[in-house]
Amino acid sequence: MPRATRVSRLTGLLAAVLLLTATAVACGSTDSDSDSGSSSSAAKDSSAGAYPVTIAHKFGSTTITSEPKRIVTVGLTDQDAVLALGKVPVGTTEWLGGYKGAIGPWAQDKLGSAAAPTVLKDTGTGPQVEKIAALKPDLILAVYSGLTKAQYESLSKFAPVVAQPKQYNDYGVPWQQQTEEIGQALGKADEAKTLVSGVEAKFTAAEKANPAFAKATAVMATPYQGVFVYGSQDPRSRLLSDLGFTLPKDLDKVIGDQFGAQISKERYDLLDQDVAVWIAPDTTTSVTKLHDDPVYGDLNVVKQGREVYIKETSDYGNAVSLSTVLSIPYVLDRLVPQLAAAVDGKTATKVEQPAS
Repeated sequence: MPRATRVSRLTGLLAAVLLLTATAVACGSTDSDSDSGSSSSAAKDSSAGAYPVTIAHKFGSTTITSEPKRIVTVGLTDQDAVLALGKVPVGTTEWLGGYKGAIGPWAQDKLGSAAAPTVLKDTGTGPQVEKIAALKPDLILAVYSGLTKAQYESLSKFAPVVAQPKQYNDYGVPWQQQTEEIGQALGKADEAKTLVSGVEAKFTAAEKANPAFAKATAVMATPYQGVFVYGSQDPRSRLLSDLGFTLPKDLDKVIGDQFGAQISKERYDLLDQDVAVWIAPDTTTSVTKLHDDPVYGDLNVVKQGREVYIKETSDYGNAVSLSTVLSIPYVLDRLVPQLAAAVDGKTATKVEQPAS
């Protein structure tokens, strides 16, 4: 499957959500539209692997009665948390393309000797319900997703479905909560918390080693149909805030309740931060095109050499877009040196591309 841009895929998915009509029959009695008051709860100690466990989400709550053996991930990045917790999904949903089983190089060693998962497609019309059913799942994870109520109900007819949390935008769940909710679903809550703590420690170490980060502003964008800026709830932007950077003040006011949005030239001020991180089709012609824009090219972030460019379809770019418990350490090894060079206060410092 050709690799589409991260934005075009998600924009297509969200557009499909708006067009989809509710055709599914109501789901089983384990689900409710009432507010549970918390992101998840367990009837027993799920950290000890005990069931049942109940997880709240956008469409109510789902109870898992026993340890799942056949897991399908509809959430576009959920497979990494499953793999990190020692299980291999029988099915994954392709987003990035180019990886067998939809498993990136940062997660390949977690596959071990197991067969690669069956890769499902979502071209903007929602999950492939019949193909998912054919995999005979006993758990469907859609935590990092834009699942609709109708899609949720359709999938719930043949397996418990953990949908996206209600308190975040679609595709906006933090990687920490994603990992911990999936850990609860798999009966590995304590192990999930340990994984999260380990990655958070890497952020803390990077921030401590680079005190300039906490004094700087930053933005994450891509040159998609002009300029597309990621909001504060997008996992890509959270990479920056988790490193201590402050996001633009008016960012979410402009973005609204989406993971990101196109901005007009009148709002290019959002790009004029202490560092602008670009996820671009390439690191040569894309740079030239952006700099040739008289509005963007005249910003101080350009004049002072405070830009970071990441090739969108590289393993590095893919890892940034996933932003999972497994991909983030891979990203930090490459992103932190680039950010440090961008905010060192010396215009002569070149922001180098990582070696690999």
